[in-house]
Amino acid sequence: MSFHFKPVHVPPDGGISVFLVGDTYTVLLNAAETGGNLSMVEAIVPAKAGPPMHTHHQEAESFIVMDGELVITAENEEYEVSAGGVVYVPKGTSHKFRNRSDTKPAKMILLFTPGGMDGMFTDIGTPGVRGQLAPPLNDADIAAMGAAGSKYHYTFD
Repeated sequence: MSFHFKPVHVPPDGGISVFLVGDTYTVLLNAAETGGNLSMVEAIVPAKAGPPMHTHHQEAESFIVMDGELVITAENEEYEVSAGGVVYVPKGTSHKFRNRSDTKPAKMILLFTPGGMDGMFTDIGTPGVRGQLAPPLNDADIAAMGAAGSKYHYTFD
């Protein structure tokens, strides 16, 4: 049995945006649109912000830095990544990222293969606006991230 999926176009103001853990995430492509092949999410990360070490147990994650500079740590390696740089993290690999700037947000594209992580953002994030900075990290976000780990197959290290 074969399935045919249609091309998907997302305009510059498109996607589904949410605020979560102090970041702004916009789902550009979800698993349903790509037949489960991938999920694509834009992330705007405030100055000096980023998640703790965590591991995705079902998806690989690629980071494509669009603006700013991030430090991406995968296992015991640190990568200083500026606009145009890419880091690929295989599934099952402990990783984190942090915006290096003291003042400016960073923007990147997250590509999850296979798709499915897009659901985590839309399930637990609060409605947001693409391109706007999110409110600061709060306890409710931290609790929601922890509670969603088993459903979306990730753990915090």
